[in-house]
Amino acid sequence: MYYIGVDLGTSAVKLIMMEKDGTIVSSVSKEYPLYFPNPGWSEQKPEDWKAAVLEGLKELVKDFDATQVAGISFGGQMHGLVVLDENDNVIRPAILWNDGRTQKETDYLNNVIGKDVLSAETANIAFAGFTAPKILWMKANEPENFAKIKKIMLPKDYIAYILSGVFSTDYSDASGMLLLDVKNKKWSKKMCDICGVDETMLPKLYESYEVTGTVKPEIAKEIGFTDNVKVCAGAGDNAAAAVGTGVVGDGGCNISLGTSGTVFISSAKFGVDENNALHSFDHADGNFHLMGCMLSAASCNKWWMDEIIKTKDYAAEQANINKLGENHVFFLPYLMGERSPHNNPDARGTFIGLTMDSTREDMTQAVLEGVAFGLRDSIEVARSLGIPLTKTRICGGGAKSPLWRKMITNIMNMEVERITSEEGPGLGGAMLAAVGCGEYASVEEAAKAIVKVLDVEKPDPELVEKYEKKYQQFKTIYPACKPVFDIIK
Repeated sequence: MYYIGVDLGTSAVKLIMMEKDGTIVSSVSKEYPLYFPNPGWSEQKPEDWKAAVLEGLKELVKDFDATQVAGISFGGQMHGLVVLDENDNVIRPAILWNDGRTQKETDYLNNVIGKDVLSAETANIAFAGFTAPKILWMKANEPENFAKIKKIMLPKDYIAYILSGVFSTDYSDASGMLLLDVKNKKWSKKMCDICGVDETMLPKLYESYEVTGTVKPEIAKEIGFTDNVKVCAGAGDNAAAAVGTGVVGDGGCNISLGTSGTVFISSAKFGVDENNALHSFDHADGNFHLMGCMLSAASCNKWWMDEIIKTKDYAAEQANINKLGENHVFFLPYLMGERSPHNNPDARGTFIGLTMDSTREDMTQAVLEGVAFGLRDSIEVARSLGIPLTKTRICGGGAKSPLWRKMITNIMNMEVERITSEEGPGLGGAMLAAVGCGEYASVEEAAKAIVKVLDVEKPDPELVEKYEKKYQQFKTIYPACKPVFDIIK
């Protein structure tokens, strides 16, 4: 049997089809437009997602026996606001995770409603990208559209609704709405009241691997499926990627060096740090996870290479960097502000420690180290909660750099594992479908069977000691610069 994973990203949807053992037999990617109607705004048309997914599914199975497809599930961009009217028409373009229009609403939630109330109700505080501030923005700025709302859903859940007709979401994705009681896995009535939302507007909640329905007969016929292809709830992109990298169960960790950077820590127990520096969300395996998110990670290196020193030969720029743990130059990687752990949109990228003998290599090294130090900030918050972290998986474009992996290993003092697959959320979605169809008894069992380690980087005690001193120095820079960021914003 085949299992399909749909990774609904911000620039494209990627669909993969796998066999029981995780072998990927087909993959398809379909792009769609991104709209910026005003500075800082970011939108997409759900109808574009629908067209891309339906076209992609046909292409995915065209050279295979589509009647052998047993199930389909999802990983999707989180936080986006999709709203439908009483006739299931899309009311307005979806407001995306990277949309910045809701600072006023975010400040209202954090400062008027209060962070203590938010944390007690949802285990999190408000960020501009979350869904609840978008709902408040729509209520204040588009009251006629707001009055039409009958269904509120997240991006991947719109696709699931198109395919199955079932109005559903999963706990991991719903965790990023600021409407979910994460600990107790139910909608928060208080947050619904604050946002002017009736709970009937919100979807039914499921575990990520649970079957929510089957593909509609007319769509199944069009693609070539049987009438009993199961649709499983799926997960937010980070939780789905964690499944795809085998970071499930208690104490698993994954570091993503993508455009943004994340530290994802799976846990059997619910936990919240006292400063809400990390997101506390439900996980796709039925448990919980903590997540730190840096807004700029590999994008810092891309900016430095492409825009400043004007080169595309990233490997050549790293080739002569050999004095690890000895750099006198530091870099704060806050080119787009920062989320974890500082939650400061006014933070900025900063070089410090430059002298007359500073070199191009020193500055390149500082950029890579600055991202690693920033990610360690999130690791340290998790460790302060008593979570013992000794190893991590690593993924994303930046993870392809041996030098950067070595820095991560020794700055974190953790073994760093690369896995054989780079499919991330798509593979995680397919694995969730396999669990939902009964191919595996649990997400953890599926991960053990499918996810394989390619290689392991181990810490060097001497280098760990050097980087420990550098990290302690790095930690003092942001607090010293914050008053300046407040002035130059």
